[in-house]
Amino acid sequence: MDNLITILIVEDHELTRLALKKLLSRFNNLIVIGEAENGLEALEFCQKQIPQVILMDVSMPKMDGIQATIAITKLYKRIKIIMLTQYDSDRDIMASLTAGASGYCLKDISGDRLLTAITSVFNGDIWFDARIAEKILNHYVNNTSQFLQNNYNSNYLNNLETLIIEPLSFREKEVLTLIVDGLSNQEIAHKLFISLSTVKSHVRNILNKLSCDDRTQAAVQAMRSGLL
Repeated sequence: MDNLITILIVEDHELTRLALKKLLSRFNNLIVIGEAENGLEALEFCQKQIPQVILMDVSMPKMDGIQATIAITKLYKRIKIIMLTQYDSDRDIMASLTAGASGYCLKDISGDRLLTAITSVFNGDIWFDARIAEKILNHYVNNTSQFLQNNYNSNYLNNLETLIIEPLSFREKEVLTLIVDGLSNQEIAHKLFISLSTVKSHVRNILNKLSCDDRTQAAVQAMRSGLL
């Protein structure tokens, strides 16, 4: 089937690998083509066969998920990596993003949400569990606030609140609200009964109007400026 998404599971616990394989087998468009117990085995697997999406544990022996993600994304640009772990520490989250991961999920994620995460990153989006997205937003807001306080005077900060932003349309505000809620493009399309391409067009317009580079920045901008 042309629409199959090939998956590599990288997890050092055998029972967890088996559970993931059973879970993913429920979906006709996903196929697990390999398993690895650590980052080194994952790297070796990719040298023989290229998966489209990797579900990567963070804590593993020999080579952990962060190190493996750095190595794999450097060598294989087309592979998308989702960190799948039981931990939600700020350090692991930010390290994973810096390493090049396209998603970060906790292991208690439901099967349907995991399917959404996989299809989202496969289609080029970034996907986070809602709890993870909140941590990232808090981290971004705190760092931005501290940067501004350290580098600009109070008059400049006050003027930030009065910056003129090109108005968003009603639909763009709807999309932005759902972005802030942590929904992926596919989930937004489903919720608003519009096509995925239409959602992507709205997201591009939102980023342009808010002068933001990505969805996270747009969400922060929306909250800070009272757009929603």
